[in-house]
Amino acid sequence: MITALFAVLIASLCVTIGSRAADAPQRTDTVRLGVIDGPEVEIAEVVKIVAAEKGLTVEIVTFKEYDQPNAALAKGELDANAFQHRPFLEADSAAHGYDLVSVGYTIVQPMGIYSRTLKTLRALPTGARIGIPADRSNGGRALRLLAERAMIGLSPGARLTPRPQDVMINTRKFQFIEMPAEDLPAALDRLDAAAINGNYAQAAGFDPRTDTIAIENRRSNPYGNILVVRRADENRPETRILLDSFQSPEVSAFLDARFEGAFMPAW
Repeated sequence: MITALFAVLIASLCVTIGSRAADAPQRTDTVRLGVIDGPEVEIAEVVKIVAAEKGLTVEIVTFKEYDQPNAALAKGELDANAFQHRPFLEADSAAHGYDLVSVGYTIVQPMGIYSRTLKTLRALPTGARIGIPADRSNGGRALRLLAERAMIGLSPGARLTPRPQDVMINTRKFQFIEMPAEDLPAALDRLDAAAINGNYAQAAGFDPRTDTIAIENRRSNPYGNILVVRRADENRPETRILLDSFQSPEVSAFLDARFEGAFMPAW
């Protein structure tokens, strides 16, 4: 059913864009775009259609592991990649000496706080058991979300990747239960609440738009995915066309129809 829906959406986009493309100036530019295999490929396929109207050919290159696209981009095997958020780019570049830059936002998978029993975040009781992802990046997102909603206070030096030991103000004595991010939906029955990434929430049958008691902002979210290029290519016309294709009404409409809040525009 999902495959059929994807095909219908893509076909619809092709018809809409194709009707406008006949009069568009023809270009022969080609860029190789790296993405992680899975939903991001579907999104890239829409970007490819939009970019074609603008005269830019996009070759999609898929990867299985997150340590591969930046290495390929740095080596010149890609012209751009779209799979990571800024904290990941900064850490990966520092570790490997990459000279890569973000040129703009693409998509975001908003992290939300979910509960089986509570209707509001303020209803969390003293001593509540709150599940958060065990990895530092997503665990930090969960703690920052709670801090932004004034439920806890974080150490000033915690930045984007706080850990439970960075919680300096915890008047309600919340207990933070760390576990693999993919295990949190199944564990929700044993917790008062849990911070769950959008993709895992959707897979578990939740709608991030309606079933959360708190959710990250989608715009200017530091964990929003970004389009990344080599620094020398930052101002290439092809880079701007590719970014504009990501930040297009067609991609926004596709995200809403296909992913129902699990993936959203980050621009």
